[in-house]
Amino acid sequence: MSVGIVLVSHSSKLAEGLAELAAQMAPDVTIVAAGGLSDGSIGTDYDEVVAATQRADSGAGVVLLYDLGSAQMTAELAVESLADPSAAVVADGPLVEGAIAAAVAAQAGQDRKAVAEAAAAAGLPEDLEPAEATAGGDEVELVLHNEVGLHARPAAVLVRALSAFDAEVSVRLGDQEADGHSVLALMSLGARQGDRIRVRARGPQASAALDKAKELVDGNFGE
Repeated sequence: MSVGIVLVSHSSKLAEGLAELAAQMAPDVTIVAAGGLSDGSIGTDYDEVVAATQRADSGAGVVLLYDLGSAQMTAELAVESLADPSAAVVADGPLVEGAIAAAVAAQAGQDRKAVAEAAAAAGLPEDLEPAEATAGGDEVELVLHNEVGLHARPAAVLVRALSAFDAEVSVRLGDQEADGHSVLALMSLGARQGDRIRVRARGPQASAALDKAKELVDGNFGE
């Protein structure tokens, strides 16, 4: 089982669209949209958020994200009303980026605390390091042939795969290098079809991590 995610928004269309997007990167995670009022107008519905939180919980807990201030209050009240309030937590992070980061973390099997931290960290700037700053370790050079390059879904696929290895992994494009365990950092590289990237790994399973990265790139990330 994985941590569930609830997206609390004033807009039902926003919540549903984001849930659809996040599900593309985390197909095994329960992501429930709780947006708008029951009549379809703008606002947040306490009862709907409570019900969404209950639906999202498969036993590993739930992380709730929100868009605006009053949605935060609704989410917090919903958590407090649960039979076990400790089973859910409201993450203080950006709704869109946080939902993506949380979904990928949940898909990777991380616990509720780690998923909430991933959502919160998505609000922080993603620093792209100079390539020479992380010298050392094994390295492989790969060419991206898939249509969209290293963007949302491919980046999520790569992060999920690399999380299974005991290795620090980074991906370099030109003179910039990003953390191979961060979807947002990888997307920030802007790697496109035809670009040549270098994947560097350090740690006990560095070689296996690089083999997996090569497998995914050669297979166009399953596209």
